Amino acid sequence: MTRVRRGYIARRRRTKMRLVASTFRGAHSRLTRTIAQQKIRALVSAHRDRDRQKRDFRRLWITRINAVIRERGVYYTYSQFINDLYKRQLLLNRKVLAQIAILNRNCLYMISNEIIKKEDSKECPEII
Repeated sequence: MTRVRRGYIARRRRTKMRLVASTFRGAHSRLTRTIAQQKIRALVSAHRDRDRQKRDFRRLWITRINAVIRERGVYYTYSQFINDLYKRQLLLNRKVLAQIAILNRNCLYMISNEIIKKEDSKECPEII
């Protein structure tokens, strides 16, 4: 019986897998079965961490805004600030507010002061 030479399709598939796993360490970049397992694991981690990254950034933005807001007023907090923004119908998301807090604190102070003034004037109207 003559010897059968196998096609190149399987080899192409394995080469493609090795390109994905070229940065993995040890057997994870050399053994075909291990490469397949690690590739699946890497894709699962990437999928999970895309959602986690969104959460982490939102937490970071909230922390930055809160830190800057508390510097200025002792009794003024992040939750009060966001509540006042909604009352005044100022549509600024947390990412933009955090950028303002980092790059131009005075601008954020001005926004918060204006909001506080408007809230105070609503609570105690002056009688003329």
